[in-house]
Amino acid sequence: MLIDNAKVIVQGLGKQGLFHLDKMLNYGTNIVAGVNPNPKELSMPVYKTVKEAVEKHSPDWSVIFVPAKFAKDACIEALENNLNICIITEGIPVNDMIEIVKHKGDNLIIGPNCPGLCSVGKTKLGIMPNYLFLQGDVGIVSRSGTLTYEIVNELTRSGIGQSTVVGMGGDMIAGLSFIDFLKEFEKDEKTKAVILVGEIGGDLEERAAEYIKTMTKPVIAYIAGKTAPKGKRMGHAGAIIYGKKGTWEYKVEALRNNGVKVVNLPSEITKLLKE
Repeated sequence: MLIDNAKVIVQGLGKQGLFHLDKMLNYGTNIVAGVNPNPKELSMPVYKTVKEAVEKHSPDWSVIFVPAKFAKDACIEALENNLNICIITEGIPVNDMIEIVKHKGDNLIIGPNCPGLCSVGKTKLGIMPNYLFLQGDVGIVSRSGTLTYEIVNELTRSGIGQSTVVGMGGDMIAGLSFIDFLKEFEKDEKTKAVILVGEIGGDLEERAAEYIKTMTKPVIAYIAGKTAPKGKRMGHAGAIIYGKKGTWEYKVEALRNNGVKVVNLPSEITKLLKE
């Protein structure tokens, strides 16, 4: 789904970029080149510009580890060369993300400030630990990186495999939303059920609830932030509450009203799936 059989480049080959480049390669990701202002000696070609990498290798995706200060230019460079992008970088200013989204065109943007996504057993973009995954038929889409890991680990330990796992990030301005990924899961033949992991703030979960009522596949949801102090801004940059909107109660009500089973603890998800 989305990244099956993708050819990938990596932009930003600092300490983190190089570390996770190695992990992605070990998972089997078809990384064809790197892009860095000062090309490094690697086992693959490294170019100064995205344009050179595209001309030589015709990639589909770029995974971006470029520091926040320079991330806008890196993202726009990739988009202008007709690449989909997965932005791992955190701390990108809101105004920079607005500019990045303006250059989107027909390309896909995942992130920023996200762990990436994994087509389990095939391809991984980003920083999710390789050992967590077990191939299967449950799709996961999450705003929280650490909760993604926790839930994947719970499923794997229980013998429940995953089809595609998405950590979409929780910044105020981002690329693909819950609805975008739910649409992909709905048409993905390998996915039989979906787990949605949300959190307080914003209205992404409420909007997703409206779409979920049209789906043929079961959706289970977990919303983080139930015990957050009232009126307190918590977590990601997108976790902002206006009145009742964005609260845990408001999100859970919207989801349940549209046929979604909402659990109180991540550990309850495996029990529901087995049922």
